[in-house]
Order: sequence, then structure tokens, then C-alpha cells
Amino acid sequence: MTEARPGAPRRVAITGAGTINALGHDVAATFDAFREGRCGIGELQFRDVDRLSIRIGGQVRDYDPEAHFNRQQIALYDRFTQFTLLAARQAIDQSGLNFNGNLGYEAGVVLGTAAGGMNTWDDNYRLVYEEGKNRVHPFVVPKLMNSAAASHVSMEWNLRGPSFTVSTACASSNHAMGLAFQMVRSGACKAMVTGGSEAMLTFGGIKAWEGLRVMSRDACRPFSANRNGMVQGEGAGVFVFEDWDHARARGADILAEVIGFAMSSDASDIVMPSQQGAERAISGCLRDARLNPEEVGYINAHGTGTAANDKTESAAVAHAFGQHADRVMISSTKSMHGHIIGGTGAVELLACILALRDGIVAPTVGYEEPDPECALDVVPNVAREARVEVALSNAFAFGGLNAVIALRRA
Repeated sequence: MTEARPGAPRRVAITGAGTINALGHDVAATFDAFREGRCGIGELQFRDVDRLSIRIGGQVRDYDPEAHFNRQQIALYDRFTQFTLLAARQAIDQSGLNFNGNLGYEAGVVLGTAAGGMNTWDDNYRLVYEEGKNRVHPFVVPKLMNSAAASHVSMEWNLRGPSFTVSTACASSNHAMGLAFQMVRSGACKAMVTGGSEAMLTFGGIKAWEGLRVMSRDACRPFSANRNGMVQGEGAGVFVFEDWDHARARGADILAEVIGFAMSSDASDIVMPSQQGAERAISGCLRDARLNPEEVGYINAHGTGTAANDKTESAAVAHAFGQHADRVMISSTKSMHGHIIGGTGAVELLACILALRDGIVAPTVGYEEPDPECALDVVPNVAREARVEVALSNAFAFGGLNAVIALRRA
């Protein structure tokens, strides 16, 4: 393997991965759920859930903050920050990197979230408006801010390079990971900790989403003709993106290679997706990765289970891939872990790594009826064994903010 020339684009390796989500508290458990087609969506359990019309979600079960953090830390960490730190621990441990030396100055963190400290907002609104309290904890602001998780990751692991948060609704994680990829590829950083998290499963969070009338009361069925809406989830996915030559020189286990990224804006509607905008992001990612459509074996779909998203995404894929659209596998793992909003792309990138590394394509569960407007190979209900060399992960957010990332088998 020849060294990249100074100033030339660098190759980018993924050398660590971590997660906590409704399917499991780590990557191994999540991979097992993907293989089994096991759904983590169930009845929500939190205060005042009986006042909601939507009572299902992809909630992280059997989670005890005190098993992972001390009291001082819990006072500072919202649930979304806790999830991020737990996933980051897994990813950085797996990578084997130590940032306490000079590498800390050449590494940073860029994370995605849409809502940030939603649990902190929810708890303190109750204190002030419902219980009549006149004071709140002095750490409310640093606990709820969207950048809190990125700051705490940078502090815990001495990441002194670029560190910030991206908030682009449901595309937040893909935008974050794409920017991290570009920073490593450009040579600006040797490594980036990246991904995203969300913890919006609160009374206030679900009540707000109910108003949009895009939520299902019973199940998430992406691409199925009888789909009736999205189901929210929570959790985090975090990765270590590293300069390929740096990773190879130290003998790192490379999970996959990041090879392309593209963004686009619909510039049309705050909630309705655009086929053209999604298609431009897909095609732009293929160009950036120097791929022909027929080289892509798997797409992790945005696949929310809403009528508008699924048919729009299907049309965008069909047009961008042309004759190959019928042969590429495309599935929505939101059917299993729910829509994790700003953290969803990070958890979904795990399905791409599983396909590339283990040859297992995660299914779209809950699929019941073919929809002629979604006439693609959606890997219905059962995981599939297949050799996949290249995978894409789609994210198409409210506001027309699109981000697509490409991975290659290492």
C-alpha cells in the first residue's frame, strides 16, 4: 500500500464502533438483532404516557445511569449525552487509539443530534410550570445544549482538534459523519470521533410529534403498502474515523472504508420530501466515491414508514440507479430500532458495516403488502446472506436536508 502524497486525498478507515439503542447496549447485540430480524419497538414506559395517543417506541430498556456514571456526572449529562459517552467508550476502546499524546491535537469530535437535552427540557418544564418551582439546577443550560455531548466526549478523551455538533433534524448524524470523513480525507485530522445520538422519548417530545400526524400507533412498516407512519426510537451510534495509512501502520482492525459523501438541499418544503433533492444527494455520493451504480450492493434506506418518504425515496433510488435499481438491496432498519431522529444515521451505519464485514443484510421487518410505488428489493422480514462490496446510507430530513454516505468493504 503506497503512502498518500502530501496534499492528496487520504483514505479513511473506520477502526471503532459503539452503540446503545433499542436492540441492544452494544454493537454485538445490535448485530444479533439485525441477523434475527428482531424488533425492539414496544410500549413506552415513562411518566404520563397514558396522556399520549402514541404509546410505542424504540426505547432503550434495562438502562441504569448509575451503573455507568457517578452522581456528579449524572447531574451534568442528559440522557442523550450519556448514550453518546457509552457508545464512544466502545468505539474508542475498539479502535485502540490513545489521544493523550500528540494525537489528541490531530483528532476531534463531530456529532449529530436534533433535540439535544430533551429529557432536561422536559424535566425542568415540569418543575417550573407544573410544580411551581422558582429555581432550577444551575447546570440546566450546559446539560440541555445540543453541543454538550461533543464537549464531554472531547474532554473525556483529550480530543483537542475540531469539536462541534451538527443539528439537521433526521440527517444530523450523516452530516456529522460526512464532515468527519472530509476532515480526515483532507488531512486536516488524523482521526475523528463521530456519529450521533438522540433521546426524545419523553412526554413532551412525543406530544410534539403527535401534532405532525406522521406517527404510527401500532408498528413501523417501511415500504409496505399498509404502512401508517413512523415510530420514534432513542440511542446513539459512535465511530472512529481514522487516516487509513495511520491505521494500517499501527495494525488496526479496519471495519470498513469510508469512500464518499454528498449533501443537497430540497429548498422546497419544510416537511414534504423532494425526489430531486434526494436523488441529487445519492448521485453526488456516487460521484464523490467514483462509483458506478452497479457497484453498490446494499442501501440502508431512510425508510421512515410514512407514505410520502418511502415512495419519494424509492423513486429517487430508481432514477439514480437506473437499470441496477432492481438488483440493489435496500432495507430500513428503522423498522426494528425506530427512528432515532438526529442519531438515526449513526445506528443505521452499523447495518452497512454488518453487510460489508459479515455478509449479512439486515431486513425491513413488518413488511406485509407490496406497494407498486416502492417496487424495490426491500429485503422483507428476513435477513439475507450476500457478499456486499459497497453500501450507501441515506438520510433525508425535514427541511429538505439530505446526506448520503458510502462505505466499501475493507
